[in-house]
Amino acid sequence: MRGADAVAATAVEAAQAQQTALPNETVAAQIIADLAAQILAMEDRLKCIDQQIRETFRSHPQADIIESLPGMGPILGAEFIVAAGDMSAYADAGHLASAAGLVPAPRDSGRRTGNLHRPKRYNRRLRRVFYLSAQVSIMRDGPNRDFYLKKRSEGLKHVQAVIAVARRRIDVLWALLRDNRLFTPTPPVPQTT
Repeated sequence: MRGADAVAATAVEAAQAQQTALPNETVAAQIIADLAAQILAMEDRLKCIDQQIRETFRSHPQADIIESLPGMGPILGAEFIVAAGDMSAYADAGHLASAAGLVPAPRDSGRRTGNLHRPKRYNRRLRRVFYLSAQVSIMRDGPNRDFYLKKRSEGLKHVQAVIAVARRRIDVLWALLRDNRLFTPTPPVPQTT
């Protein structure tokens, strides 16, 4: 639970500010104190688990490559490794994107063509990894934000534009893993006068 200290402090403060005497008031106060202690213990346990995930992820041979992609930290990187599994199972970036549900599936019938929708069978964890990393990456200036703003100016809604960024990031991550190199943003093209 995020902000467990604030929740515990608010609960204790509310219990102390109570003016009306109630039956079993001391029992209720003890229960609140116990719950606050459990919340604090859970927060400490989550921090410990996050640290273990970071250490385990950083021991992976491709961790530096995955983490070099903007928006991919150790937690999302670890989730990507778990969700994707062996990368040799995917022939190319398109297959990885299809597994993540980021490639539209046709819903054509007879003369109706060009009807696309989200596929029904895909790896939800893999989609979540790329969607969240795309959301994080568009918060900072860079190629991902520029692409997002371009898609928004084309009339796409926020979620559609983030999914477009996520699909593009799959291509980038695939190329980085294939070439075994770290992500570097493309340098700006010099303007000629």
